[in-house]
Amino acid sequence: MLLLTLLVCFSPSVLGQLEESQFADEIDSDFADFDLGIAPRRVPRQVKTILSKETKPHIQELSIKTTIISRYAFTAVYCAMLNRHSAATEGVFQFQVPANAYVSNFTMIIGGRVYQSEVRPKEKRVKQENGKPKNKESGDASPEPEVEVFRMAANIPGRNRAVFLLTYEELLQRRLGRYEHVTSLRPLQLVSRLTLDVTIVDHSPITDLQVLPLRNGRSSSASSSETGPKTPAKLEPPVTTVIKNEKNVCKITFSPNIVQQAKITTNGLLGDFVIRYDVQRDMGIGDIQVLNGHFVHYFAPKDLPVVPKNVVFVIDTSASMLGTKIRQTKDALFTILRDLRPGDRFNFISFSNKIKVWQPNRLVPVTPLNVRDAKKFIYTLATTGGTNIDDAMQTGSSLLRDYLSGPDASPNSVSLIIFLTDGRPTVGEIQSTVILGNTRSAVQEKFCIFTIGIGNDVDYRLLERMALENCGMMRRIHEEADASAMLKGFYDEIGTPLLSDIRINYTEDSVQYVTQHLFTNYFNGSEIVIAGKLTNQSAEILHVQVTASNSDKSIILETDVPLRHRQIETEKHVKAATAAMAAGARTPGSGSMQGLGVALGSIAEDFVERVWGFLSVKDGLRSRLRSQTSKEREDHIQQATNLSLTYHFLTPLTNLVVEKPEVLADGSMAPAPTITPAAGSAANELPGDTEEGEPQKPNGKPGGQTSSVRNTIGKAARRPAKKSITISKTSADGDPHFVVEFPLSKLTVCFNINGEPGHILRLVSDHKYSGVTVNGKLIGAPAPPGSHKQQRTYFSTITIVVDHPKRAYIEVTPKKVILDGRDRMVLPCHSTVAVDSGALSVSIVGKSNVTVTIGGNISFVILLHQYKNPAPYQRDHLGFYIGQSKGLSHNCHGLLGQFLYEEVGLAELPAQGDMKPSPILKVKDRSVPVVQKSRKIYSGTQSVDCWFARNNAAKLIDGQYEDYMSSHMFDTGDWPHGTNRV
Repeated sequence: MLLLTLLVCFSPSVLGQLEESQFADEIDSDFADFDLGIAPRRVPRQVKTILSKETKPHIQELSIKTTIISRYAFTAVYCAMLNRHSAATEGVFQFQVPANAYVSNFTMIIGGRVYQSEVRPKEKRVKQENGKPKNKESGDASPEPEVEVFRMAANIPGRNRAVFLLTYEELLQRRLGRYEHVTSLRPLQLVSRLTLDVTIVDHSPITDLQVLPLRNGRSSSASSSETGPKTPAKLEPPVTTVIKNEKNVCKITFSPNIVQQAKITTNGLLGDFVIRYDVQRDMGIGDIQVLNGHFVHYFAPKDLPVVPKNVVFVIDTSASMLGTKIRQTKDALFTILRDLRPGDRFNFISFSNKIKVWQPNRLVPVTPLNVRDAKKFIYTLATTGGTNIDDAMQTGSSLLRDYLSGPDASPNSVSLIIFLTDGRPTVGEIQSTVILGNTRSAVQEKFCIFTIGIGNDVDYRLLERMALENCGMMRRIHEEADASAMLKGFYDEIGTPLLSDIRINYTEDSVQYVTQHLFTNYFNGSEIVIAGKLTNQSAEILHVQVTASNSDKSIILETDVPLRHRQIETEKHVKAATAAMAAGARTPGSGSMQGLGVALGSIAEDFVERVWGFLSVKDGLRSRLRSQTSKEREDHIQQATNLSLTYHFLTPLTNLVVEKPEVLADGSMAPAPTITPAAGSAANELPGDTEEGEPQKPNGKPGGQTSSVRNTIGKAARRPAKKSITISKTSADGDPHFVVEFPLSKLTVCFNINGEPGHILRLVSDHKYSGVTVNGKLIGAPAPPGSHKQQRTYFSTITIVVDHPKRAYIEVTPKKVILDGRDRMVLPCHSTVAVDSGALSVSIVGKSNVTVTIGGNISFVILLHQYKNPAPYQRDHLGFYIGQSKGLSHNCHGLLGQFLYEEVGLAELPAQGDMKPSPILKVKDRSVPVVQKSRKIYSGTQSVDCWFARNNAAKLIDGQYEDYMSSHMFDTGDWPHGTNRV
């Protein structure tokens, strides 16, 4: 697994010498490329030695940014690698992603070119002649491990840099009263600039916040027992960790420089950065968040009496359990026996070739005598023989089923089997499907099965399905893990049932597509999460009813949730989260993360819907495993696949593919092949010498385990677009139709410009002051049949030039965005991505719009109008909207810019003869005759009433139409008639 290994390692005695005060000489020119980011720019000789012997590309920067909004975590990873050699070298980006998370985007920027990944449905398995599948469906052979390694290798040209961008999402699970968020810090080498930034925003106050020391286990959950109450109260967070906790918002940063990293380890395997916390919660129905037609319901009641449980422990004692496994299992069982409550009933079964029951035909109460006898039974367990899983499950199920039908069973108790094994079935029935069928028949939906697998030789898929089909959970314990602690931790999770038979209902005609809302048990310290889609977004009330059973009675909780009030409250803490993201992106040393901050902020604005999508995919995958017929299975697969594509999730049902760069033998990038894109296609285009650039042919070949963010579902693509363009009506869209909003005068004015194809029009001119210029190029199209016009014109290209603090530009066409700032890159318009280039920040919503932000107080939104099957009079074109103009000066000019700080008045010319009074606009010292019209804006989603000025806006605009023509797309010449002010 470790692909970027270091050639030099240190002994503990050498590590002890790595004091920051022991700096060597100034870094020579060979080390300037490392950009170590520590002051003064000196490094210890030992670190310098390591860096000098690196043969793989050096990671200049690894920045990880996570925002957790109401338990839903968005994480963005930015990794910049430098190839210091003249020859091309393979760079490997590798990152451990939590198994419960879904990757939602992956992008590479190499040699100034952007390689955007894409989510595609996984092909159905096709059997070869030998019967083995050609394409093995991951997730079918075994369930998810605790972490999954996302890996991408790509050739980096000589003396060049590669940037890897990865985002993933997960819903944090509450266990034993706390949420745990884990970030893997294993870059496999010392990193010049390493930063981790975690922001937690919650509707409720954040409590019990704890940052643990770096954890070095096989997996992120290597010691579940650490979540228990016996965790030491004082655990110091890693060095350089800064924690700011402000009730509902908490920020944690970790940024060790290269010397501090070397003190921890010199091989780059720092470990897991673990954050634990809980939130303050009130009694009652739980916390409900509402946003954009979706809701999420968090239900975690507390202070309830404990429900007695009937538990049968089924323990593997086959020969493979010999040694550490059986010893640790016994230790855990001794501890569990002490934690059984007086109202509980229990029994033990051991199995290998043969089945042995401690107390045949009954479950016994918890008494000192029974506990003592049980300890004797556990102590005498001996390992021998094979593994008869089927008979063990049949015996345990029969024992528990018979007890529940007898006179001693409590009607409100919770019943469960805890099944532990370290192997596969080798004795008796060995076919998994038969064992699962036999288990279902024996359980008869009367109790739940919780399974535990120890070691590397376990049929985890069998254990997972056994648990899922019988309302339980599965845990895996790795070979080298502390089985005793993990067993005890797992029992702690399920050892205190508070409710059973939980049903959560919502107003029947108000919701649709609700995720799982029936639950067999609720255990203390956990949480039930349900998400749904509202049928009627204008509804005022959502009625919620929770029914369940506890220790001695049935309970009913009901309430009416005021939807508008909850929407406002949810919007508030989403706003706080996005503000925190933006603030984090502006912190020193994290400029490269600003674009990802914008991307996460855009996604976060729909976090409730994404929670719904996340849970719906999980439901579909579970239902797939529980399916009894192939038709049922296919339906669940199709549903989960469609949702995975909609939300761009890498799941067991999807693949992520990305084109890789081709590097020539001399270490340079290969030129892109040129083709003519098919009609309606969105080719990933490369920068060229011509104004329009050269198109690049996407080869569509899978590039390993990679990802994508294509908006394949219209609704998912359009919703963010609407949010980003409802700021201002001031725009140029369509033929082109210009709309100008005068907020101070409470008037809206519109006009047309009948230019010629090829003309370049100045839309915004503020070069001398804010340093911003916007030009638009016209393209022609024949008029539709019956039109009074000879031809129509649209904007085919829009260029934004920025001169402060340094020169940069962005060129937008319906197919691509060329960004030339700190790096030159080309972004395809069919994908959703956000990048930052210092002076410019660009966010693309695939096939919908492009938002350009300059300095935080200027923003423009460019709509992408694309046609699948265009008519002869239709052309792909752009619409230009001014979003925020605070940063533009009062001397701003251009066809739109001249009106930003202007006031106009409306008057009437007196009637003359038979002529009725006619309205006129007062602009500066000019009178402009106008008529009332209506214009459609925002892709036709809104209509605006406006006062229309005829004749190419004569008298409305300063000067003549020709004064606004530019010589080329990057022309920043001033308004020819001096200042805009009079």
